[in-house]
Formats: sequence, C-alpha cells, structure tokens
Amino acid sequence: MAKLAIIGGSGLASLAALKITRQQVQHTPYGEPSGVLTYGVYADKEIIFMPRHGNPHVLPPHKINYRANIWALKENGITNIIGVNAVGGITEQMLPGSLVIPNQIIDYTWSRDHTFFDDGLSEVTHIDFTHPYNEELRQALLVAADSAGLDVLSSATYGATQGPRLESAAEIRRLKNDGCDIVGMTGMPEASLAKELEIRYASISIVANWGAGITEEALTMEAINAMLTKALGKVHTLLGAAIPSLG
Repeated sequence: MAKLAIIGGSGLASLAALKITRQQVQHTPYGEPSGVLTYGVYADKEIIFMPRHGNPHVLPPHKINYRANIWALKENGITNIIGVNAVGGITEQMLPGSLVIPNQIIDYTWSRDHTFFDDGLSEVTHIDFTHPYNEELRQALLVAADSAGLDVLSSATYGATQGPRLESAAEIRRLKNDGCDIVGMTGMPEASLAKELEIRYASISIVANWGAGITEEALTMEAINAMLTKALGKVHTLLGAAIPSLG
C-alpha cells in the first residue's frame, strides 16, 4: 500500500517519471477532490499523485477542495505528504528558480473550509500547530537534496495569501515586515488539514518570481510559468532522491 503522496501544484500537473499502475475516483464526505488518485511507481516506490489544481489546471487556489484532497489521501492509507508549491520570493535569498523547504507559515487566507473539526463534535478540538511542517520529512528532503548535489534553501516562512490575484507591492512589504520569506496561495489550509488527520506533511516550494515591487520588472504569467518549467527538473531530481526513504 502506498504511504506517500505527492500533491502537485502549478507547473506540476503530472509526474513524468511516474509509472502509472491505476487511477481511482475517490468520493469524500467533504465533496470531490481535485482529481482522481493516480497510483504509480516512482523511484521504485509506490506513491499516489494528486494534481492540486486539477488536470487540466482549472481550479484557482481559493476554490480547491483542500479538505476532500487530504481526506481522500488519508482514506487510502497515506501517512506522508509532500506538497509542491509555486511561490514568490520576498527576502533576498529567495531567488527565482530556487527550491525552498519552508519550516514556518503565516496564514492570510479567509473563507476557505480550513478544518475538519467544525461540526458534529463531542468536544472542541485544537491541534498544536507550533511546527506546521513535519521536521523528519523536512530533514529527509534536505538530506536527499545534499546527496543529489542540489542547492536547496533549508528554511523559510511561507506567507499564504488568498489569491487568485497576485499581491500588491504594499502587501509584499507587509509580508516582509511580518517575517515572511516567500509568498504563495496554496500552503494553507493544506498543511493544517494534514496535521489534523495526523499525516506528516512537508513542502517543496519553487520560487517562480520576485514578489510585487521587489524589482522593477512587471509580473507576467508567461515569465512565471517559464521559471516553473525551468525549475521542475530540480524538483524531479529531489523527489527521485528523497522518495526511496519515504515511500
């Protein structure tokens, strides 16, 4: 049984090296997930792949059914999740094209269904979210990056914004003042929902662009997608090095 799932984000609607064995439609009490669960073999391990935005890429960040996605993976025996997220760089180390393994997160989203613990409870439930990302998974990714000769940034605070629009320059300044190093739209509530279901979760964040106002260049989706495409080779290398110890 697969124990590891990869949730692919913008630029990663499929895994080229995945030898697909079957696909499964999964219904959940929270509605339909982003897509079918794709079982396959990657780096000699069985994993499940799920495209966060659907395949084709049609679900904007605020419309993703995060609860259904995480529930579906839990129901199928998943104990570890690696989420791949496209982000913008805020601090000077977060250069476009870099891979980052964040260790903290600040949630600026609103109106998303962000918890499993909101109805039919016998008692109010709170989770400890001091460390949003599982440290063992983070370290496994960092060790794998080192073994593969990849230069990966080992920590960052991820600022999760609502989207689907990109941020204003003033918002990026605020995020920086708040201590955020990178900004994205899909980091929450994915991380906290996994925590609620006791699934170990870590992120590979791809820096696709500078945040608004960091440089004089205009932000275009063409440039962002081009950078994502350029960086995906490193993501595949990292996954290939990490999965044997995680599957």
